[in-house]
Amino acid sequence: QVQLVESGGGLVQPGGSLRLSCAASGFMFSAYAMSWYRQAPGKERDLVAVITSTGGNTHYADSVKGRFTISRDNAKNTVYLQMNRLKSEDTAVYYCRADFGGLYSWGQGTQVTVSS
Repeated sequence: QVQLVESGGGLVQPGGSLRLSCAASGFMFSAYAMSWYRQAPGKERDLVAVITSTGGNTHYADSVKGRFTISRDNAKNTVYLQMNRLKSEDTAVYYCRADFGGLYSWGQGTQVTVSS
């Protein structure tokens, strides 16, 4: 079955960096777009970044443009989110999502806390 396992979250000071990973299994990873979402306490789950199946195209939420980079390694069935210049408002649970053309599968999430 489809499995998505996020890792790399933690506590970081404002201005710091983290790299999230999402290891995928149970489907042909290289055939599907992947996304990162985040959900802060009391707020809706929002799109952070999307990457196409080949990695040739990406899209970012305005709030993270220029600071975050989504990438993927199809040989390792893994999608990454490099987060630089982190701000307190980036604090959230980060989820990866596999996009199966209208059907979706989510990971369990990883907590990112940006605080001094």
